[in-house]
Amino acid sequence: MSRMHLDPGELRTEMILQKAETSSDGTGGHTENWVEVATVFARVEPLRAQSRFGAGQYLESVTHRVTLRFREDVRSGMRFLKHGRALEIINVQDADESGRYLICYVREEGR
Repeated sequence: MSRMHLDPGELRTEMILQKAETSSDGTGGHTENWVEVATVFARVEPLRAQSRFGAGQYLESVTHRVTLRFREDVRSGMRFLKHGRALEIINVQDADESGRYLICYVREEGR
């Protein structure tokens, strides 16, 4: 298995890692609040942009690969905030299983 080679200086994009917390709204439903877990530095690489038409409007979706130092608490369903943009974590991988870096595949929905 080859080790991932990454210059630590490439992890220069500051992002906020958030998780969703739900609470009862008192009427049988729930509300969702995003809570900051940590500030991380990462490398962000755009992968694909897609436009689809539905319900009388175009929906834009962009996927990125986010590489950051390994953390035990990163899971799919969490998100990164980057300059007001929300990047939803779809998949998390320890690419070379060395416990050094995580690769997160994320989706950003168009505004």
